[in-house]
Amino acid sequence: MFYGRKEQLERFMGLWRKPVPSLVVCRGRRRIGKSTLVKEFARQSGGIYLKLEGLAPEPHITNAKQLAAFREQLAAQTGRDVPRLKNWGAAFRELDAALAPDGRKVVLLDEVSWMGSRDRTFAAKLKVAWDNLFHERNDLVMFVCGSVSTWIKKNILASKGFVGRITLDTVVPELPFSECAKFWRGKAGRIDPRDMLDVLSVTGGVPRYLEEIDPSLTADENIRRTCFLPDGYLFREFTELFNDIISRTAPLKRRILEALSKGHMSGCELAEKLGINRNGHLSNILAELETAGFVAKANGLNPETGCRSRVDQYRIRDNYTRFFLRYVAPRIPEIEAGVFSFAGVELLPGWDAMMGLQFENLVLNNFAALVPLLNLQGKLVVSAAPFRCVRSSRGGGVQVDLLVQTEGRAYIVEIKRSRGVLGVEVADEIRRKAERLPVRSGVSVRTALVYDGHLTRGLEASDAIDVFVPARRLLGV
Repeated sequence: MFYGRKEQLERFMGLWRKPVPSLVVCRGRRRIGKSTLVKEFARQSGGIYLKLEGLAPEPHITNAKQLAAFREQLAAQTGRDVPRLKNWGAAFRELDAALAPDGRKVVLLDEVSWMGSRDRTFAAKLKVAWDNLFHERNDLVMFVCGSVSTWIKKNILASKGFVGRITLDTVVPELPFSECAKFWRGKAGRIDPRDMLDVLSVTGGVPRYLEEIDPSLTADENIRRTCFLPDGYLFREFTELFNDIISRTAPLKRRILEALSKGHMSGCELAEKLGINRNGHLSNILAELETAGFVAKANGLNPETGCRSRVDQYRIRDNYTRFFLRYVAPRIPEIEAGVFSFAGVELLPGWDAMMGLQFENLVLNNFAALVPLLNLQGKLVVSAAPFRCVRSSRGGGVQVDLLVQTEGRAYIVEIKRSRGVLGVEVADEIRRKAERLPVRSGVSVRTALVYDGHLTRGLEASDAIDVFVPARRLLGV
């Protein structure tokens, strides 16, 4: 199943119009579909496609074994008798020799951080090979791809050796709402959007996770089977995901993610929570987590001053990671004992509240889908971030799920999910936030409710809310 990625494919296809070869960096979290995207580009290009993948960095994997794996893959895909490779310089020379003289060629060096993990000179030798071998081939697009974005950033993107050589640096995002619905295939039109949204609240728009969904089952049953059974795909996934992407300072990074799974925090609040110093080391670790796709950082505009906030707020961006740490990890012993073999997850205490928080995070990650539904097309959005003020100049504190600011307007976006009905108490809550939100002179306050549930007539008729956005419109179903 290949869905979406139209924007990325169009950019890649445009590379063929260049008179010189292209070196493309392709980053993104594990399971996001980087390799599949490159393979689809090669298919649409109608050229030769070679994929050479590094071995996962187990303790017994040496540089010699990485070179041997490279040799075996190159020989199998080209039919050439590839000699034993002594180093990466020789490996890249053999790759160049294996490429046909004519016609389009797409080469993918996949999981390049694994490939070069045992040789500090790997990136330098790749640079030399690009300059002296691959750069002579005008009909070549070479992708350097991997899940360990920090390695790629340090060794390639920030390397002086690759300055001026990278044509594109592409970060492959999660699939948008509209593409996610396609994983329910022909059943999408007759499935309650709640079922889709609950699944997406756990998986996010990660294609590989969505492939595990059985469209014939309810959301609760899909979540139970994948997350709460000992052999469930998403029950086993986190350890592998975490270990593959984060190799250094793993214990502290895990503690940071566990703390953020409870809610948004500033760097100072996080340091206090963990009992550590607020210093450059913590900032560097948070930056690594952000680069790896686990964490999102926001420092939106202060609506009262119009200036960028001096305090960064952090949250777990990845819905699966957030769900696993908050709801699965504490229950690992029970899951391994088979407690959930017959019990429904909807019976877990606090299930609805947890799914509401997951839904909120999902909407924040898909802000682009909200723009037309808030009638913001053609407007310059200068800030879009959660907002929190302990004590407002207008009296009392205020916390906004998403505060969107344009020139002259501030949009309070409340995000709600409920199995029951949403009543006028929601309107009262939004009205209080609008009254307390500190804004500078000349700024109008607008309100919106993004919801998954049913509205009472009283809420629908309330003048406290300017725009209602049912979640099904986000899905496009």
